[in-house]
Amino acid sequence: MVKPVLREVLTVAVTAGVVLMTQDRPFEWSLWTAVAASLLLPLRLRWPWLASLLCVPAVAGGLGWAPALVAQYRLGRKEKSIPVQVFWVLLMTVASIAPVLMTQTIPIGPLLLATAFAFGLAAAPTALGALITTRKELTQSLYETRRARAAELEAQETSARAAERARIAREIHDAVGHHATLIAVESAALAATAPDPAVRETALRLRALAKESLSEMRAALGLLNSDTTYPSLQELIERARVAGVSVTLSETGDTPLSPAVSRALFRVVQESLTNVTKHAPGATVTVTVDRATPVRVSVVNGPGDLPPLGDGGGAGLHGLSERVRLAGGTLTTSYRADGGFSVSAVLPPGKPKVDGQDSTLGGGARDAATA
Repeated sequence: MVKPVLREVLTVAVTAGVVLMTQDRPFEWSLWTAVAASLLLPLRLRWPWLASLLCVPAVAGGLGWAPALVAQYRLGRKEKSIPVQVFWVLLMTVASIAPVLMTQTIPIGPLLLATAFAFGLAAAPTALGALITTRKELTQSLYETRRARAAELEAQETSARAAERARIAREIHDAVGHHATLIAVESAALAATAPDPAVRETALRLRALAKESLSEMRAALGLLNSDTTYPSLQELIERARVAGVSVTLSETGDTPLSPAVSRALFRVVQESLTNVTKHAPGATVTVTVDRATPVRVSVVNGPGDLPPLGDGGGAGLHGLSERVRLAGGTLTTSYRADGGFSVSAVLPPGKPKVDGQDSTLGGGARDAATA
């Protein structure tokens, strides 16, 4: 609060000082109208037009240009209408020239020069104020645009992650639901054929638990069953080659992988080849898979020799990153110096299935499952 007050005091003091130091006073009323306009300059903060209006008689008296410049600057800052701004500039110009025309005879040349000078003197601060306001508004607009763009990108990333989670949830539903169904069916068959009542009771209880688990999983996931199957990497590479992509596959290691890691690895290669097809047609691609501990997969492509087919606005990499993260790994993407692109992932091997069952089961559970 103190700084604005000091600024206004300084503004009034400077303009009034300029007026008082002026020795040439064309009319008897020139001094007091100019001083009054200087003292009333704080009105421009609330009513810019009023401050400019009070400067008109001061400008007509020949001593009011100092406060008029300040008032016109404020008017340019706050007034949005260009015709209104032009009106006040012309009014100041007429106010400064009219007394001279009424009291003196001036040739046309000096008169035009004096008119142009007065017009420029009134227009310059008005235009400066308008330009500063326009620049401020444009800066704010650019800031809002960047913020909206950032929000849009965040929404796209969130949507991609949600879609990937939903797809993973469907796969979980397929895998777990299949085994739970088999448990329920085999338990029912055991209950129907076992001669021992205790065995039949246990089998029926297992069947009820399996059905209850399946219902709870479906309710938690909120998904319908889907028949999602995956070809091998070699089949995926062959499909890409048939589509015209030059791909080289290198596989090493023989560590068994869990289904989740296998699917994540497959998706890394699939999404990378899709991106090459869209954004770098004609590029040479090298796919390297090391089935060690940890599992490493990289897809590196050179620059394309054909125009891109996509607009670069997809969210596939965001969803892919989420899938790899949920599998316990990390995904890294980077542009290469030669104009190509690199996608690499590091994944834990996980615990693969053993004899059709998940190896996370204990020995007793495996024995019961295979009995």
